[in-house]
Amino acid sequence: MSNTLSQKCRALLAELHLISADTKITVQPLSGGVASDIARIDTDNSTWCVKFALPKLKVEADWFAPTHRNMAEYNWLSFAAETLPHNAIRLFGFSDTLQGFAMAYLEAEDIYLYKNALLAGTDTGTEAGKIGKLIGTIHNRSATPEFDDSGFHNQDDFWALRIEPYLCYTATRHPEISKSLLDMADRLYHADRILVHGDVSPKNIFLRAAEPVILDAECATMGDPCFDISFFLNHLVLKAIHMPHRQTHNLRAVMDFWDSYHPFIAWEAAEELERRTCQLLPALMLARVDGKSPVEYLHPAQQHKTREIALKMIKSPYANLNDFCHNLGEHLS
Repeated sequence: MSNTLSQKCRALLAELHLISADTKITVQPLSGGVASDIARIDTDNSTWCVKFALPKLKVEADWFAPTHRNMAEYNWLSFAAETLPHNAIRLFGFSDTLQGFAMAYLEAEDIYLYKNALLAGTDTGTEAGKIGKLIGTIHNRSATPEFDDSGFHNQDDFWALRIEPYLCYTATRHPEISKSLLDMADRLYHADRILVHGDVSPKNIFLRAAEPVILDAECATMGDPCFDISFFLNHLVLKAIHMPHRQTHNLRAVMDFWDSYHPFIAWEAAEELERRTCQLLPALMLARVDGKSPVEYLHPAQQHKTREIALKMIKSPYANLNDFCHNLGEHLS
């Protein structure tokens, strides 16, 4: 652990009046992300989790993003806490000078990380539906006239963190479908209707007393809700490819998410949102193989299969998720 991280942690907690100058602290760096320094801090009687945004992400390709995105994350977490307090993390304050914040550290016998459960095959089968309800509620509330969107006009950050590395970079690897990917990128950049989390991934979702808590919202912006939907469903799809014995289970979870999310759509026709989701989803599948942030668990044959299926679906997209899942299952069979 670098002294710099330890010093930043102490400075943050002191600025937020959580510790005094002579408080003894123990700092433990945490893994699990490429975009931030995250640490657990313990004192004799308290524990916190702190997070600082990094200017260069920890991936092989050059990938830079502004550190002020930490404020967007804090704003999203605050809005989630106001909207769904039982599905939110406790926050202790944000530092403009350090571009970091402190929150509760999630640790208890009834808490587990959704990604670990999916990969171990120990998920209960109810998680995706609950996550769909949570995301649907956030999207729905952000579409109301009284929602204050002033802290979420972060389209340039969203471009740097999501659109460029997932769509534009992948387009350079596949010239035959580059126009389709770049058109999607342009539409996502100019969308500003709904508050988008931007990283609804199983690695960022804890289940606490069987209820989902979503973290890591540094990509939060006003945008197109199809991104959150597609980004999450992509992880279920990739795990269906990675774990053939769980294929039916994970594709059913795709529909469980959509069925729970669907009733909250009040800002546009549900069919139109579903159509855009089915266009973006295979593009994100391809991005997690050939983009700047490939998933770590697909072996080469599965990467090839993912690429093959994604390219077909980008060229001939489905209009609804039921057809998407049915045809994906046939491809995998």
